[in-house]
Amino acid sequence: MRSPELILSRQQGSEPLISLHHVGKTYPNSCSCLVDLDLQVHQGDFLFITGASGAGKSTLLKLLYGAEVPSYGEVFFAGQPVHKLKGDRLARLRRSMGIVFQDYKLIENRTIGENVAFVLWAQGYPPAEIQRRLRPTLNLVGLEHKIHSFPRQLSGGEQQRVSLARAIINTPSLILADEPTGNLDPENSRLILQLLQQMNDLGATVVVTTHDQSLVKMSQQPVMELYRGKLFWVRK
Repeated sequence: MRSPELILSRQQGSEPLISLHHVGKTYPNSCSCLVDLDLQVHQGDFLFITGASGAGKSTLLKLLYGAEVPSYGEVFFAGQPVHKLKGDRLARLRRSMGIVFQDYKLIENRTIGENVAFVLWAQGYPPAEIQRRLRPTLNLVGLEHKIHSFPRQLSGGEQQRVSLARAIINTPSLILADEPTGNLDPENSRLILQLLQQMNDLGATVVVTTHDQSLVKMSQQPVMELYRGKLFWVRK
């Protein structure tokens, strides 16, 4: 059950955590992958964004964490204009986000513990706080016993769970997952979805892009489809 605070945040009139206003993205080859998008996501929401490969799903997430800037329009996160932020200001904002990539992006010559702890180390957390958070986070994704293993010693599903642990160790208010089950079998896909749902139940806002319809069918969460640069409701 959601806390009263999260229920309140969803009431009409509450400020959205994410806002896109008339956002478009056109690349130098004149390909317009996003066209005049409007979107609002509130604290505590869980949203799937589906669409075919190449529809612009990854681009949309990159706009949310500032890896891309829109060709036009405005992108806000927690009231901050992501589309205008650079350098330290953007880095500070990203500390409120956890990002899960399809290709894991793990450091091959670092242990699983070091890969997950790296996020906090880069943000200047003291060693004692890093150690306090590390094992509980790995335990949450079922990988505490792999803390001294290296990525090459893990299966694809385990590596994706490490990627998720890295995304949540700093207790972000927003989790962005880009095709998090694209390389996984159905059982591992189910485990990743359960972990994302668990984080949502604990209060995190979750946005997942996927072209995997079986993943969407495992959940009753809202779904939007990105088609020809526009977002359409599939399930509210």
